[in-house]
Amino acid sequence: MGEQKQQLKSSAYGPSKRKGHGFTRKCASLVKEQRARIYILRRCATVLLCWYIHGDD
Repeated sequence: MGEQKQQLKSSAYGPSKRKGHGFTRKCASLVKEQRARIYILRRCATVLLCWYIHGDD
């Protein structure tokens, strides 16, 4: 009877938690990637703007 309860616990909570964590992890990864892209674009825009402003000197 103890084994049966343990099997129910692991099957009831195991897969659903993994799916939730997988989705959360994937979303976090996508957000991180987008933030990195925005950071790079912002740095490039800043460099180009500085070259434009200081290019007349």
